[in-house]
Amino acid sequence: MDVRMRNLLPIIIPVMLLSACDRQEPARRGSSSPAADAQPSGSSTPDTAKRTDAHWVLQPGAGSTVLVLQTQTGSPILSLTCSSGKNRLQINVPGFTPIGSEERMSFGSGDEVEALVADFRGDRRLGGVSAAGAVPANLAALMGGPVSASYGSQTSGPHPAAPPAIVTAFVAACRSQASAAAPHAGLPDRPVSPCLVQDGRELSGQPLRAIGTEPFWAARIEGRCVTYSHPEDQKGTRVWTRFTPTTEGGVWTGALDGRPFELRTRAASGCSDGMSDKSYPVAVEVLVHGERRKGCVEPM
Repeated sequence: MDVRMRNLLPIIIPVMLLSACDRQEPARRGSSSPAADAQPSGSSTPDTAKRTDAHWVLQPGAGSTVLVLQTQTGSPILSLTCSSGKNRLQINVPGFTPIGSEERMSFGSGDEVEALVADFRGDRRLGGVSAAGAVPANLAALMGGPVSASYGSQTSGPHPAAPPAIVTAFVAACRSQASAAAPHAGLPDRPVSPCLVQDGRELSGQPLRAIGTEPFWAARIEGRCVTYSHPEDQKGTRVWTRFTPTTEGGVWTGALDGRPFELRTRAASGCSDGMSDKSYPVAVEVLVHGERRKGCVEPM
C-alpha cells in the first residue's frame, strides 16, 4: 500500500461504514419483531378479558330470585336480587368500596339508567356495596345490553349483556314477586324517586325550602335528599341523608364533603329570616362544615 492510500484510509473507512448503515436502516424500519407480529391490534386489557370470561347465572329460589354475573371460577362481579313477597330490587357490587357521603348507585344499559339507594355502610354479608329500590318498570330495558353500575367515582362495567331468555325469566320473577307484595309493601307499584325511599318504604311529606342569612345559605328538602347551596355553590350539592321524624319536625343526618351534616326542623310560628317582614311556620338549624347555622322553612 503506497503512502497516498494510507493517508486516505481515515476518510474511506468512515464513509464505507455510513453507507452500510444507510443500506440497513430501511430494512430495520420496515421489519417487525415476532412479538410485534403476534400482538393483535385490538388486544384486550385485563379488565376486558375478565368481562369476556364472565357469564350470567340465574338462581331461582323460594325466598328470592338472584341473577349473578360471575367469573369462570364462580366469583360474583355483580348481582341482582328480587326477594319473594317484596316489591324490591337489590343490586350488589362486591368490588365497590363504601363511601360515607354517597348513598346513590346507578345501574343500567346505554341510555336506560336507574338510581337506587345505596347503603353507605357497605354490605357485610355480600361484600362491597348494595343498593335497593322498587322494581323498576323498565327493568327489561335496563338489562337490554351491556350493563354497568356506578357508585360515586367507582364504575363496574360495561359487562356483557345477559342472554335474552335469562333476562325475560328474571324480569318475570321480579314482576310476580312485586305484584304479590303490592297490597302489603310500603312502596307503591310504580317508579319512585330514591329520595322518597327509606328502609323499603315511601316517605311522605311536602317538599320544603329552607333559607338562612349571616352567612347566606339555602336548602331544598325532598324526602331524604337535602340539596344545600350557598353563594359559592349556587346550584347546590345533594346530600343523601337519613330522615328521622320528631314530635316537632324532623332530623336529616348525612355527610357533606366528608364531614357530618345535620338539618333539624321544629315548628316555630313567626320565624323570621332576618331580612324581610315575611313570617315562616318552621325554624331550622343546620350543622354544616363544623358550623351551626339557623334559618326558616316553608313548603315548596
